[in-house]
Amino acid sequence: MNLFQQLPLKSENAMRAGSGPIVLMTRIRLARNLRGQIFPDWAEKDARVRVLDECREALMAAQTMKGALFFDVEELSAQDKDILVERHLISRELAKGKQGAGICVSQGQDCAVMVNEEDHLRLQVLRPGLQFKQAWKTAEKLDKELEKRLDFAFSDKLGYLTACPTNLGTALRASALMHLPGLVLGGQMEKVVRAVAQMGMTVRGLFGEGSEAHGSMFQISNQQTLGESEPEILRHIEAVLRTIVQQEENARLKLIEQAPEKLFDKIGRCYGTLRYAHVLTSTEALNFLSLMRLAIDLNILPEARRGAIDRLLTEVQPGHLRASADAESGADIPAEALDTVRAAHTRARFAKMPEPDFANAGL
Repeated sequence: MNLFQQLPLKSENAMRAGSGPIVLMTRIRLARNLRGQIFPDWAEKDARVRVLDECREALMAAQTMKGALFFDVEELSAQDKDILVERHLISRELAKGKQGAGICVSQGQDCAVMVNEEDHLRLQVLRPGLQFKQAWKTAEKLDKELEKRLDFAFSDKLGYLTACPTNLGTALRASALMHLPGLVLGGQMEKVVRAVAQMGMTVRGLFGEGSEAHGSMFQISNQQTLGESEPEILRHIEAVLRTIVQQEENARLKLIEQAPEKLFDKIGRCYGTLRYAHVLTSTEALNFLSLMRLAIDLNILPEARRGAIDRLLTEVQPGHLRASADAESGADIPAEALDTVRAAHTRARFAKMPEPDFANAGL
């Protein structure tokens, strides 16, 4: 059984049940290192493998990770790594990892622990919508379970010791994946990025550091971890996110009031392309599906279709397209045919999608 079968993509109903109109997902990440062990980037292979084995044993014994799957990154195919990156379960850095790197994924795919990325352990808890408190509760529980079995590097002065000095202290990164087409279409995103930076936050693309913001999707996270407690960090970022949500809502309202025909034209053209195109790049697909998601938020497409659009946002990405083709025919997709296969996939999905209804558009 391959990884795609072991970790099935969530159903449309499951995706629709949790994802919000603007905040798609929240994540809590804790960085931890083992006392007396060299950080992964400087460690030799044998040292990394020892850490991997020790962490694997602790993770598989943790109640929070009961029934979890553990993968040695070196043994994963390029396609498997793409799938994990596309689901935000591992970073691009871990996908390129050296020998001794691993990933532990819970049954529900809501907890994922990277081993020997930049730090020995990176605990991640994912929740749909805006759920920092719930995510933190799970992360804290898992952290305490692991601390009973592993000796974490900790300083009374600096807090948890990490490979990068910016993660010292709580070593907590709280982030949200946000869908902000109103701010993008209104030309206000650059102003928001500057304002967020002044509040001690950072804005990144869809897949984190160094990635592009395709589909008007951005990751917003805290920058400071030293000198603030976990509750303080979470209160701060949640307040910032609520401000961004309000700005996005205002930007959408402005688009409808000031230039409705231009907005409707964009949505209509994107719908037509997704329904009838025969060649579709990954970037185009994400950008067009972003506008379909906006159409649902504006009552132009029915709410019942939100899960289908959210699932498509993952299905059109390269790793998932290839995995789906493997599952159906057992044949790999040549790189030059990927855009054609992607278009066929969206055509099949949009054949059942109702046409946009602009009569009742509004927030």
